[in-house]
Amino acid sequence: MIEIGLVIYPGAQQAAILGLTDLFTVANQFVAQHTEAAEPVLRVTHWQQEKAGHAPDCVFDSYPGTPPGTLAALVLPPSLNEPIGVDAAAPLAAWLRERHAQGVVLTSVCAGAFLLAATGLLAGRRMTTHWSHAELLQQRFAEVAVDADQLLIDDGDIITAGGLMAWTDLGLRLVDRLLGPSAMIGTARMLLVDPAGREQRHYTVFSPRLTHGDTAVLKVQHWLQAT
Repeated sequence: MIEIGLVIYPGAQQAAILGLTDLFTVANQFVAQHTEAAEPVLRVTHWQQEKAGHAPDCVFDSYPGTPPGTLAALVLPPSLNEPIGVDAAAPLAAWLRERHAQGVVLTSVCAGAFLLAATGLLAGRRMTTHWSHAELLQQRFAEVAVDADQLLIDDGDIITAGGLMAWTDLGLRLVDRLLGPSAMIGTARMLLVDPAGREQRHYTVFSPRLTHGDTAVLKVQHWLQAT
């Protein structure tokens, strides 16, 4: 199974975490109904830092007791609170950098962009966030090109989405990348979310495979995405 991890950081919006979990469940149901897949394709895990200074632990697994899948993406959900501070983000940022170095695609929604930017991986690159956070994000991370006019920016190894409800767009983008356009459209229809008009050009971006395990090739891929 392909694993998507949702990161529960301080203040993370529970509605987005549960909504994304449901969205990926619907995608699994679509695949089961329209293919000969013998088991679910997507596995959803939730990761939370339970001890200060420690790496996050897996606190939820949609298919516990089964062999682990390949962690393909991590999602930093939105927050209804003030964006996470640099000091609070530091331990999680280090963990995220390690996962990125292993080929995991890092993604954020709304204020989750502050935690993603704290990794340092966005230096010289574009990212988006909620329009109300754009000025603060730019002030705090001057090396990042903040483009709040975009709903979704897919940069291959890093994907950022704008507003509070843009988790639907990010979720569909991941389904499109991991399961294909038919599964994405089927999931959108079931949820009554219209992908048309939601920055469709971002759904046609080339998406290289990053979980192949070849360290040398992965370094080149990351370099190409950052240049």
